[in-house]
Amino acid sequence: MNKSHIRQLILEQLHEELNAAQAAVRSAHEAATHEDSIAENKYDTFGLEAAYLAHGQAVRVQEIEQAILAWRNLPLKDSEPDSPVVLGSLVRLETRDGLSRQLFLGPDGAGIKVQDQGREIIVITPRSPLGQKLVGKFEGDEISFEVNGDKQLFEITEIL
Repeated sequence: MNKSHIRQLILEQLHEELNAAQAAVRSAHEAATHEDSIAENKYDTFGLEAAYLAHGQAVRVQEIEQAILAWRNLPLKDSEPDSPVVLGSLVRLETRDGLSRQLFLGPDGAGIKVQDQGREIIVITPRSPLGQKLVGKFEGDEISFEVNGDKQLFEITEIL
């Protein structure tokens, strides 16, 4: 798996989210400033609510822009043998049952899923519970984690 290619897929998804968020800002701003939004009495709060929504959407746009910048500036180094999991690592976890997961430890964008060579790669961050457990671990180490209410044991089988 090529980490640069996977980063590009993640950036494409973040740009799609950015476009949607920017459209939501425009829509909320139009609703907040439309002449029909002028309060007719003290109980008419539609315009105020639309303004709050526009502000929240604008904050989301800033968060996505920061995530894009963080991903662009993330140095991607190939992992050396016996290297620990660090920010920018692509990690494969396996259970004893053969369940395999590919995770990309990134600076932001937790939960983003991309497909590469028929494999799903999930973005996690070092701030997440799983990310906290992975940082500093080595290939062959085991971690336990709760999945859907069940505690599962995962082995780190590959770090790229």
